[in-house]
Amino acid sequence: MADLIAVSYDSQYKAEEVRLALLKLQKQHLIELEDAAVVVKNEDGKVKLNQAINLAAAGAASGSFWGLLIGLLFLSPLLGVAVGAAGGAIGGALSDIGVDDNFMRELGETMQPGSSALFILVRKVTPDKVLDEVAQFGGKVLRTSLSKDQEAQLQETLSNRGIELDKVHAEATES
Repeated sequence: MADLIAVSYDSQYKAEEVRLALLKLQKQHLIELEDAAVVVKNEDGKVKLNQAINLAAAGAASGSFWGLLIGLLFLSPLLGVAVGAAGGAIGGALSDIGVDDNFMRELGETMQPGSSALFILVRKVTPDKVLDEVAQFGGKVLRTSLSKDQEAQLQETLSNRGIELDKVHAEATES
């Protein structure tokens, strides 16, 4: 079972930076993500979801392939591709995997304008190495499916380590 973690950031771009850092960590097999989505609330207060996977595009590509195969059987490959692409796009757009879009939009409405939030579903994680990497970004924990103790520990790490890392960098540049 995956754990849900939602963290907000003061910048519109910070959540995307953290998502990219997590994807690098995933390539190193330090974390296994089921989903990672970013919600941005721009200066005008408009909420936008940035999904990791475009389900409509993936569905259209898959539908085109199957439509072409079926179209070849009935001697109308172009019609098969068109119908398959349309059907796949509709099916992809209607399916929702990972974090619920409505949940992300609702939580996004509560955010301050000019901010962002990262929503991740984590299957497996090497906590110490991953936290060391993402703590530098800071953030405020919005919601999790973790226990209260784990959630408090995560918030403390995000709050304190970001500051501690800045102090270490400042001390290093003074020397």
